[in-house]
Amino acid sequence: MEENFRIETDFLGEKKIPKDAYYGIQTLRASENFDITHTSLSLFPTFIKSLAKVKKACALTNYELGDLNDMQRDAIIQACNEIIDGKFHDQFIVDPIQGGAGTSTNMNANEVIANRALEILKKSRSTYDIVHPNNHVNMSQSTNDVYPTAIKITLYELIYKLKDSLRYLRDSFNEKAVEFKDVLKMGRTQLQDAVPMTLGQEFKTYAVMIDDDIFRLRDCQTLLKEVNLGATAIGTGINTKKAYRKKVINNLRDVTGIDYESASNLIEATQDTGDFVHISGILKRVAIKISKICNDLRLLSSGPRAGLNEINLPKMQPGSSIMPGKVNPVIPEVVNQVAYEVIGADTTIALACEGGQLQLNVFEPLVAYKLFTSINMMRRSFYTLAEKCVKGITANEEVCMNNILNSVTLVTCLNPILGYEKSSALAKEALATNKRVYDIILEQELFTKEELDELLHPKNMVNNYDDI
Repeated sequence: MEENFRIETDFLGEKKIPKDAYYGIQTLRASENFDITHTSLSLFPTFIKSLAKVKKACALTNYELGDLNDMQRDAIIQACNEIIDGKFHDQFIVDPIQGGAGTSTNMNANEVIANRALEILKKSRSTYDIVHPNNHVNMSQSTNDVYPTAIKITLYELIYKLKDSLRYLRDSFNEKAVEFKDVLKMGRTQLQDAVPMTLGQEFKTYAVMIDDDIFRLRDCQTLLKEVNLGATAIGTGINTKKAYRKKVINNLRDVTGIDYESASNLIEATQDTGDFVHISGILKRVAIKISKICNDLRLLSSGPRAGLNEINLPKMQPGSSIMPGKVNPVIPEVVNQVAYEVIGADTTIALACEGGQLQLNVFEPLVAYKLFTSINMMRRSFYTLAEKCVKGITANEEVCMNNILNSVTLVTCLNPILGYEKSSALAKEALATNKRVYDIILEQELFTKEELDELLHPKNMVNNYDDI
């Protein structure tokens, strides 16, 4: 079976590499050392493409500076373009959580690009004297500037997708706000009856909450435009030419179409993970607010006979293995769990970023893994919440109105007309007799039924009724 392998050598010794593999010896060592998540980098295709974009920008720069020949440049660029197009992602086999501050990931990219470039040049894989993973693909680079730059490029794109999912969820709540505009219901504070509002206002509030976070995420993306590419090992730019830093950023802009800029201090930018802490905090903020909305949906739909039962969530699946007919709010529940995962990830990211020492934070692989995973889970869960829950919600208008009529706090709304003393007497009688305030008012002929019903119309009960 020896013909199925090729031999590669590093300063630790020799390894047999599967003959058809594009990765090389350092990637194989890493895959053997790190079986942590039992997944691989191929789980994050946007990140793989980001690595290829960085490598492409670097190759273009090194060619412009006379350090790569035409043949090497063309082969490396073609290999990078193919990876950007989605090819060879199965060759990125290292675990996303790894020791070494991301070196295994960087070398996985270097080796795949180098061996694909050799194939393009009609050369055998591992003939690295022609295109070498370190000497050519990784020229003028270090893991310590390539890796965080690729993380930022990835986050920039993932946040765009996250914002799209939030817009979709926001629009779903806005549609329901219009649909429920005339459904009067009881507002509650501390789970106690407060004053009337419309169900439309309640759902509009959710849309506004989400819209606010879309703007927060947009601000986050601005932070991600500052990268440390050109810093190499610790930020001093060792092993690069003087013109490299400016040229590589210009090429990165051309490759990505985004106006990235070089950090003002590369030593600071190489060790400072504050941007990741901030972004994680915003993700936590989004998760907490969406989870709170899901709590409300579960509470408003509780029952249906012995709960609030003001809204109906779409029935998605039987809810019990023992209780016939039970249907649970499974979609809000799963989104709650995603939120808890994101909140926990924020703590992990905070600890990983705090754990950095001196000129480098070696825990960036964990930071990247948690950020990528959180965003992907959130994006999928928000679409699920919109499609499988919010869009199918219906209102129990009779239940909502009966809660208004049964509530003693109805007198609060009539207080400006009846006066405080009379309103207090009505409330006291309603509590003592267990009658509805509505019925007592009619019995005492304080208003006719037509007059009272007109007073109870949403446009008269809610000051900003027309805001939806």
